[in-house]
Amino acid sequence: MLLRVGYTEGDPETYALPLGFAHGSKARAIEQRAPQAAVALLRSQERDGSREGIVYDAVWDQRFADLLLDAIGRRRRFRGAVGEIVASATSAFRHLRGSPEEELAASVAPWEQSNTSIVYGNRLILKLFRRVDEGVNPDLELGRFLTERTAFAHVPQVAGALEYRPARGEPMTLAILQGYVPNEGDAWRYTLDALGNYFELAATRPHGDEEVEVPRRPLVDLCQEELPSLAKETIGAYLESAQLLGRRTAELHVALASDTTDASFAPVPFSTLQQRSLYQSMRSQASQVFQLLRNRLHTLPDAAREDALRVLDLEEQVLGRFRSLLDQRITAMSIRCHGDYHLGQVLYTGKDFVVIDFEGEPARSLGERRIKRSPLRDVAGMLRSFHYAASVALMGPTSGGVVRPEDQSALEPWARFWYVWVSAAYLRAYLDVARDATFLPHAREELIVLLDAYLLEKAIYELGYELNNRPSWARIPLQGILQLMETAP
Repeated sequence: MLLRVGYTEGDPETYALPLGFAHGSKARAIEQRAPQAAVALLRSQERDGSREGIVYDAVWDQRFADLLLDAIGRRRRFRGAVGEIVASATSAFRHLRGSPEEELAASVAPWEQSNTSIVYGNRLILKLFRRVDEGVNPDLELGRFLTERTAFAHVPQVAGALEYRPARGEPMTLAILQGYVPNEGDAWRYTLDALGNYFELAATRPHGDEEVEVPRRPLVDLCQEELPSLAKETIGAYLESAQLLGRRTAELHVALASDTTDASFAPVPFSTLQQRSLYQSMRSQASQVFQLLRNRLHTLPDAAREDALRVLDLEEQVLGRFRSLLDQRITAMSIRCHGDYHLGQVLYTGKDFVVIDFEGEPARSLGERRIKRSPLRDVAGMLRSFHYAASVALMGPTSGGVVRPEDQSALEPWARFWYVWVSAAYLRAYLDVARDATFLPHAREELIVLLDAYLLEKAIYELGYELNNRPSWARIPLQGILQLMETAP
């Protein structure tokens, strides 16, 4: 079913819901194994009497999971009243699937996400999109491009897809089938584990925070300097991980910019119109979030409220930073990007990193997610993710952190020290690989202005999110904004 949901405020949305009906022992088995799958009780009148059962979410049914995999492998079509579902397979399907005779046990992935994933053995994973829109989903579009038309190997290969094609209107992406990537978890968890070791070491330093000095200069300048011996000594192997992640990010962007003939992927100039549009959108978002901050000031914890007042005093200076976009001509190209890039969108295999989830920010329309942008927006997203990781690790265990409450104040300078030099290591590796790419501004001033604007935009977006969802975490983006404003442009 495709369910169209209307709201008292905002635009309507469409959701995909596969349904099944079961009765008797099968209904009882589903209710026991996956009680959350039950949608409704149903009594049907049959010729031989009434029959009672349940309508349930079919993704929890092995037979339905097998049907989807078989449909993709056979490129089947299912006709409906006003459209059809079309299953397609890429050239990678046969290799990823393995022998057709091999049975692949299907199970619904346990991790939390906005979509539903079905894992087939250790070979394939099918992501079923719950909220769907007209147009190709960027996760499918970019994944298929990287699989079939580039040599970039650090993404899951796309094996196939399911699309709904209505009699009128654009197709809708229902699901994407990808190769399963064995991993040790995402880069977020890997980073928090590394931070736990880092803070444990920092807490034992004989001079405490007296030896920690954090320069207040742009990362573009810091990344050209030799890493201080204290950073190498305390951060250790994670600096190499950050550098590897920087290289993989740059290689991804180079791959996405590699086709100059396909209009959907060919790089385009970063025009003055785009600069003005970017400035207007950043300014508009900042004004909305600053107003939200004023309205929610009384809901913040005391420590966060102090930071909030300092940030509010900087409103005009923040808007002035964005205004720099109009003062500096940006000579670079815009390309298709990841769109929602952070540590949670990268898998750690134990030796390397694999980039996943090219869906973009779910709150944005498909049209917005497919716009070509400066890839520095992705870079800023990862740099902000490093800041978030250091800040979350500094929290007490009850908030998901690793540091005891009594040690937090003393370790705050160490958190900023870690963030700055990990970010510098990441950015240096990224720029080394992408140095000759047309999508990067080659002038230092242009690079600083653009990256600074994206970092500030991301921190303000995060502040709006936390104010609406986790006020107790609002101090993280507040401190991020303060630190960015303290850094000389």
